Amino acid sequence: MVLGLSGPMAAGKNLAAEILEGKGWASVDADLLVHEVIEDKKDEIVAAFSSEAETLGLSLLNSDGSVNRRAVGQVIFGHPELVARQEGIVYPGVNERIDAFLEENRRAGRNCLINATLLYKVPSIYKVDALLYVDAPLLVRLLRARRRDGLPVRQILARFKSQGHLFSKYRKTTADIMRVWNTGSREKLERKIESFLSSCRPRG
Repeated sequence: MVLGLSGPMAAGKNLAAEILEGKGWASVDADLLVHEVIEDKKDEIVAAFSSEAETLGLSLLNSDGSVNRRAVGQVIFGHPELVARQEGIVYPGVNERIDAFLEENRRAGRNCLINATLLYKVPSIYKVDALLYVDAPLLVRLLRARRRDGLPVRQILARFKSQGHLFSKYRKTTADIMRVWNTGSREKLERKIESFLSSCRPRG
């Protein structure tokens, strides 16, 4: 079975992934894949955003030659056309890596988990049998994000806003989807996940 896992910032998506990995699921984190692809496509990214970065007085490379992802984020944040440009460079490589992960683990007979906030943006979404969407009320997420990341409230809320209507994006896909509210303990979330898994069936 192939399971997609998504949800907004600080809702508990990575905790859900941890729980599923503990149950033997092979898991891939698309955020880490994005980092890998960004490094692979470093020259292309620098060329694509060098003029905007120069205008802002930002360097797109760190002192060690790696991509300064924070600077790239500052360049593209709030500019849909720049976000689309970056996604056009990065997402095809992410999708290739997800497909390779699925192929390798399905041949070995393992259940596969794709942990990705923006899974709906890559074609691999159509290979999942079901999607678990982990959510929590905004105030709960805000408090968690403050404890976890120590960012200013304004910056956290800006990130939340950038993920607006995320659930509705998944409702437009062909995957069976269940929204699980993570408002209690790890044990409560685990019981909800077990209930979800008991209702899942592979496609075809």
